Amino acid sequence: MTKEEYKKKVETLKKWAYAYYIEDNPLVADEVYDKLYREVEEYEKKHPEDIDPTSPTQRVGAPLKEGFKKARHLSRMWSMEDVFDSREFEEWMERIEKNFPDERYYVEPKFDGASLNLVYENGLLKEAITRGDGVEGEDVTNNARTINSIRLEIEHEDLIEIRGEVLMTLREFNRINRERIEKGQTPFANPRNAAAGSLRQLDPHITAKRNLIFQPWGVGVNSLKFEYLSEMMDFVYNLGFRKPPVRRVCKTAEEIEKIYDELKEMRSNLDVMLDGMVVKVDRIAAQNALGYTVKAPRWMVAYKFPAVEKQTRIKDVLFQVGRTGVVTPVAVLEPVEVEGVIVERATLNNFDYIEKMDIRIGDMVTLIRSGDVIPKIIKVLTQYRSGREKRIERPTKCPVCQSELLDEGKLIKCQNLNCPARVVNSIIYFASKQCLDIDGLGEKIVEQLYEKGMVRELEDLYHLKMEDLLKLEGFKHKKAQNLLNAIKKSKGAACWRFINALGIEHIGEVASKKICQNYGLGFIDLTKEELMAIDGFGEEMAESFLEFMRVNRKKVQRLIEIIKPYPPEKEEKIQSPFTGKTVVLTGTMKKSRGEIKAMLERLGAKVTGSVSRHTDYVIYGNDPGSKYDKAKKLGVELMSEERMWELAGET
Repeated sequence: MTKEEYKKKVETLKKWAYAYYIEDNPLVADEVYDKLYREVEEYEKKHPEDIDPTSPTQRVGAPLKEGFKKARHLSRMWSMEDVFDSREFEEWMERIEKNFPDERYYVEPKFDGASLNLVYENGLLKEAITRGDGVEGEDVTNNARTINSIRLEIEHEDLIEIRGEVLMTLREFNRINRERIEKGQTPFANPRNAAAGSLRQLDPHITAKRNLIFQPWGVGVNSLKFEYLSEMMDFVYNLGFRKPPVRRVCKTAEEIEKIYDELKEMRSNLDVMLDGMVVKVDRIAAQNALGYTVKAPRWMVAYKFPAVEKQTRIKDVLFQVGRTGVVTPVAVLEPVEVEGVIVERATLNNFDYIEKMDIRIGDMVTLIRSGDVIPKIIKVLTQYRSGREKRIERPTKCPVCQSELLDEGKLIKCQNLNCPARVVNSIIYFASKQCLDIDGLGEKIVEQLYEKGMVRELEDLYHLKMEDLLKLEGFKHKKAQNLLNAIKKSKGAACWRFINALGIEHIGEVASKKICQNYGLGFIDLTKEELMAIDGFGEEMAESFLEFMRVNRKKVQRLIEIIKPYPPEKEEKIQSPFTGKTVVLTGTMKKSRGEIKAMLERLGAKVTGSVSRHTDYVIYGNDPGSKYDKAKKLGVELMSEERMWELAGET
């Protein structure tokens, strides 16, 4: 085979693979594909210098020797607001149309999988990053290359992030679980967990065997000039990615509800999991104007399907103590399968809920489980009562430490700060990935440390010594040293990680970042007014934060002295011709939009996404879009990219 023949065969293989994996329309029999694949593979072994990196044979890379490295997204991957019925959905639409009447909406299915961000540059797949915390995820590029519906090359030279969901079909899920059971391994709980676990295999050969699917749903950083999101997604699908079974542009709630019903009927016939549909404002300028809350875009919503209901019996009730001391009643159930998951426990929320529903041990009940929602009992089937059912008594003693409980009516709390459940759960959370990320400090080790009396509060972690750890079962010198190194490495953590690690009720990652961005290490002295002034903060969040600091102020101060968290870097604002000016960018420029935005903000500008009479400059590059035309119409000053660089250089 000559080099030219090899290239032609690679192109044929790519064409066949596209028809099979993207269009679900095989062009040749499997044995014909396999024969050509082996011929190409044989040539590549003999001529490694000629290998085409986009050849289907090159999708599986070498296994990783260690874990995945972290990688930052070029632009944030947001969460979504959820609505569960037509009333909630209409309320969301009313909020949109209050400021933007007569908008149109882009509607598509909500797939239940693992989110992934693909970064392409110069037409080639550069990186594949898991969602992570939305700002930073794990680099799984090697594994993503094994997924046949992920394009290794696209016909688009500019930098672009293409986002979507990695899915596992129900057929594949059942096949893998059968194999795991035969090998004595624990089966996956559901296709979403199976997809996420498969994507994070250290050996890409394992990922390749699991026949995952990539389904795009959005775009991050890009230089595209479309007016509507639907047009942008058309562009993405035309690059060669899988199209969803349904996607529409709608004008009214009635149209959207009709598609919702259509998808609800369709989901039982699909081989992948759907848990709802996503509705997005279609016009990109309106999206930019609507902006974001602390957690989610205001311009999109997940309209979830009704939860699947099943009947089962309550065998017993346990009481769990969380890290904030709240005692939660949990029903122990006769096992029941819900959407492929065996459910044996369900939350009973709180004691008011138990009394209102008159839930008893021995009752037949209806429960629901929807997506990530913890199974919940929604109805007691009193017609099945025999008279032997037992009432659930409100506990007066902590089930863990036996100290007296504080009964507040709706909630019952353990006030003992040294309660093992509170301490152990607090430390587990403190060490978790989204907090101080202390590698190796998992649940079992925390329980061991607590039982041996080595760790009674968070501060004790930083006083552990080698001789302490060597006393624990399963610890040898290397394992002990690795844990000590991980604890030491957590010192100097980012301010937001430190706040998040404290486990303050209602204060998660996003809220912690907002606090640090606004006040840095001064967070310990914040007032209610200062907290309420933070975008997205409500009274409940502010009160929770203040109460925690009031009770734990000395402990937090000691931890700050030990860990020395660092505040977000405040870039010095430079006086320039852009200081105090509102600026809009349009057109293709020499550097990415993100880089230019960051530069202008350092120079004192406020960079926005839409043009108004309050805009000072519209800075344009090649092929400027509608923003340029609107600026001319409104009489807003237009500035070329060259002039911008001149002024920035002078500064």
